[in-house]
Order: sequence, then C-alpha cells, then structure tokens
Amino acid sequence: MSQEAWLGIDLGTQSVRVLVVGAGGAVLGSGTAPLEGRRDGPRHEQDPGEWWAAVRSASGAALGNGSWRIAGLAVCGTSGTVLLTDPAGRPVTPALMYDDGRAWAEAERLRSAGLAVQNTWGLPKALWLARIHGRGTVAHQPDLITARLIGHPVPTDSSHALKTAYDVTADAWPDVPGAPGLPDVVRPGSLLGEVCPAAAEATGIPAGTPVIAGMTDGCAAQIASGALREGSWNSVLGTTLVLKGASAVPVHDPTGIVYNHRAPDGSWLPGGASSVGAGVLTAAFVGADPAAMDERAAAHEPAGAIAYPLVSPGERFPFLAPQATALVLGEPAGDADLWAALLQGVAFAERLCLDYLHHLGAPLDGPLAFTGGGARSPYWNQLRADVLGRPARIPEQTEPALGMAVLAAHGVTGEALPDIAEGMVRIRTVVEPRPDRTALFAEPYARLVSELTARGWLPEPVAAHAHSRLTLDTADS
Repeated sequence: MSQEAWLGIDLGTQSVRVLVVGAGGAVLGSGTAPLEGRRDGPRHEQDPGEWWAAVRSASGAALGNGSWRIAGLAVCGTSGTVLLTDPAGRPVTPALMYDDGRAWAEAERLRSAGLAVQNTWGLPKALWLARIHGRGTVAHQPDLITARLIGHPVPTDSSHALKTAYDVTADAWPDVPGAPGLPDVVRPGSLLGEVCPAAAEATGIPAGTPVIAGMTDGCAAQIASGALREGSWNSVLGTTLVLKGASAVPVHDPTGIVYNHRAPDGSWLPGGASSVGAGVLTAAFVGADPAAMDERAAAHEPAGAIAYPLVSPGERFPFLAPQATALVLGEPAGDADLWAALLQGVAFAERLCLDYLHHLGAPLDGPLAFTGGGARSPYWNQLRADVLGRPARIPEQTEPALGMAVLAAHGVTGEALPDIAEGMVRIRTVVEPRPDRTALFAEPYARLVSELTARGWLPEPVAAHAHSRLTLDTADS
C-alpha cells in the first residue's frame, strides 16, 4: 500500500516551496521554484500569474515518482500581500507584497476612522489598488492558488484576512466606505474543496485531494516549530525577528504592536514583528563567512559596544517608533567585536520583546523554539539562550510548508492541531542557557533599555518592567 502523506505549499517572496510530509514528520519529497518581484523605493510588486506557474513546477518536483497517497494539502503566503480579482477570480491588478509602503495615505485615513492598521497592511493597500486600478474583489496570495486548485473562487482564511482588518473576534469585516469587494472568510483548517481535474493535470496533485484553508507564513512557521500549547513561543530570526506564541485568550495591546491570529481550534496566536534581525549582518559584512565570524565573536562577551541593529529605519515591536534608527553605543574594537555587538543586540531586542509580552500579561512559561535562518548558527543559538536565560528548542525542519502539511492533516482528520504537530515536528536539539553568561549580559541589556527610553522610543513603563526582570529568565511569570 502507498504511504499516506500531506502536502504543504508555501508561497514566499523569492520562491514557492512544496513539501510532501509523512504522518511521522519525515519529508518525503520537496520542490522549489523561483519568484521574481519588482522593488523601487516603497514599491514592491509581483505578477500573481507567476505564482501558479511556480506552484506547478514545485509541485511536480516534490511529487516526482513517489508512491504516496496525498491525503490533503494547505497553502500559506506572505502576510499582508493583496491584489484585486474579477468575479471569476482572475487577477486584475499586480500583487502588492507584504512590505509595499505606498498606501500610507489610505492607512492614515483608516486610523483616523478608528481602525488599528499599519501602513503595509492589506486593507490600506486594497484601497490604494482600487483608487489606482478601479474596483475588484480583494484576494490574498494563497486565495489565487486555492481557487486554481479547486477550479473556482473560494473563501479566504481569517489568518490572511487579519491584516486586511478582518475582526477575528467578531468574525466580521469592518464597514469601510469605498472599500473594494471583500471575500467570504473561514477559519484556518476548514475544507475549501478538492483539487479539480485541470489542476491535477497541471500540478501532478491527484484530483479529489482535499484543499484545506491555510494560514500566513508566520503562523505556518509557528506550527512547524510545534509552539502551539499555551505559553509556548516561536522566535523566528531571519532578515528580521518575529515572535509568535500560543494563548487561551487574546493578548490585549492598546498600541496594536502585538496582534492576535485565531488558531483553528479557536484559541489565540499572539505575536509581533520587529525590524531588528540578521539582515544587518549581510549589510555590514558583505561576503563574510558567518561561521568564522561567530568563532571570532565568541571572544567578545560582552562586546565593547552595545547595538540596536535595525535592518531598516523605524521599529514596530517591542515598541512603535517610526523615527527609530539603528544605533551603536561605544566604539567596537574591530570587526569581530562589531559582529559580536550585532549578534548580542539582536538577542537584547529579543529579550525586550519577551519582556514587553510579559508586561502585557502574555503567558510565557511554555517551551521556546528558535527557527529561521539565524537558528542555523549554533553560536548565536547559545548566545540567545544565554541572554534570555531560558532553554531553546531547535526543530529539525522549520519550513512554513511543513506547517501547512501539519495543518492539512488537522483539517482532514479533525485531530487536535497541537497533538498532530507533536507527532510531526522533530526537535533536533535543545540549547541550555549558561547562568554565568546570563548574568554577564544583564548590565549591557539594562544600558540599552535605558538608552532606548532616553531617545523617546521605548515607553518608560515598559522600560521599568524590563529593568525589574533583569534577575529573572524570560519564562518567569
């Protein structure tokens, strides 16, 4: 008999990734196809037609000549990426990607009307598209692919709809005069339909395969990390830093810095995205060997300088400061010391994110996972665990496509998502903090918190809370 397997499709910024995953979490097949975008200042677009071509290519490569029985699939995409479609679901505009910043005027109007949206969120961009290109129906990145797979337009999921200002508590769209058409919405994990014969011929995915409503790529990575029990968190360190956790109730943040996705079971996935991250390393050290630089940086604990390493101007988590810029306090003693200061600065920002979440009352006492490209560095993993004062799990496979395979299994079988994730997510190693190093980093962390406050970026109550937790690890309640 052929082995039962699940298909996860991840629509990324630079590529489409498809994984075939067995019930025990083994990756049985994989495929990738590149995507190209157009960047120019605040403009970042993609041709949505390229998504389907990439899905066809990546799916064919992933499925190959395997003898698996694909029992279901789900699709994730970049959060906040939108386009407009006609009644048949065909694109009538380019896709504005997650970080396209041209809809700032629309965002200002929405905020003045009482909606807590950021400039790059989906609803402001949908309004901008309607103003420039005329009316249509809003679609998110995965909606176009699920419609092609099933053969007709289908509802969007509430995870992708969140940044288009969908109210996941009331399960309703806001009343926005002049807004383009808005799609029906279902909860992630819902059955959308089945793969139609035309899509099966194009992709190699068997006709009749159930198509399950997905989640954003950040939530998909969280599922792939296994951080789904209350108090669990996943820290994704890539170009920038994203933290996502699990909670029985929403984490209320009056500033809107922390927002809450709705999990398939009705619980909550709070999180926030910083502009600090590993992108500063590639910008400051073009062509450097990260492993060699890590080895040299180990001699600088703590570094001679203290950094808040923003990848781009403006910060959005753990504080909201559009005027913030990258800072370095002190004079690094050479390249290795600067590398160390940047690594430590990201870890300090990560600690401040967790201190801010604690300030808001978020549960933090569960396990913490490290994922993203930064988690490939053993030295950085150890450094981060030391700064945070808590153990960190490093999963074996952390791609969002794996998270979508897990979600597909949940949607088809009805088994609880955390239970399925624990059976399919494999932990490669657990990094334990070194208490002497945690104490060593307390003073530079405190100095950084004070500097952020003095510059008017970090609110004083948040700073005071961070200072009060210097002797505790970030899991302490």
